Amino acid sequence: MNATPANVSDEALLIAFAKGDQRAARHLADRLLPRALGQAARMLSDRDEAEDVAQEAMMRLWRIAPDWRQGEAQVSTWLYRVVANLCIDRLRRRRGRVGLDQVDEPRDETPEVTAQMQSQARLRALSDALAQLPERQAQAVALRHLEGLSNPEIAQIMDISVRSVESLTARGKRALTDLMAGRKAELGYQDE
Repeated sequence: MNATPANVSDEALLIAFAKGDQRAARHLADRLLPRALGQAARMLSDRDEAEDVAQEAMMRLWRIAPDWRQGEAQVSTWLYRVVANLCIDRLRRRRGRVGLDQVDEPRDETPEVTAQMQSQARLRALSDALAQLPERQAQAVALRHLEGLSNPEIAQIMDISVRSVESLTARGKRALTDLMAGRKAELGYQDE
């Protein structure tokens, strides 16, 4: 690979890996794994499970590399879809075994500071509120507002129309607003 990794597309790196270039795999993993892990951690609220999901998604990417059909999808979009599906599967199994309120919060190894505690409370409240939404709404809202993806990218990931994405995110935001309305003061938000 002659170009610097920053100038090479995800698809080009995947194709180079499929042809045996292990450096391409390292560069692609460095680029995509943190995003996959972040998405899984937000959806699952469990760092260990999120790491398992991100690793499984990357393994699936490596397995399909030789059969990758150029130009049909973006590698990152494909990976987001796989991560989302793996997370949804785990959430469904989890709901079948124990209630979400019975799952222990992840341990925070950093020193406790008021700002960190407030930030954690906000994230927990958001995660709890997202868990109360229908799965498709929660997924659309998280991909749009937490991952920063565009509506067309989300439509591709969720295999729905852009209009459906807009509808899901709008309904999801309204529902989150209703769920979080009474918690502003508790979470340290002041009315402007």
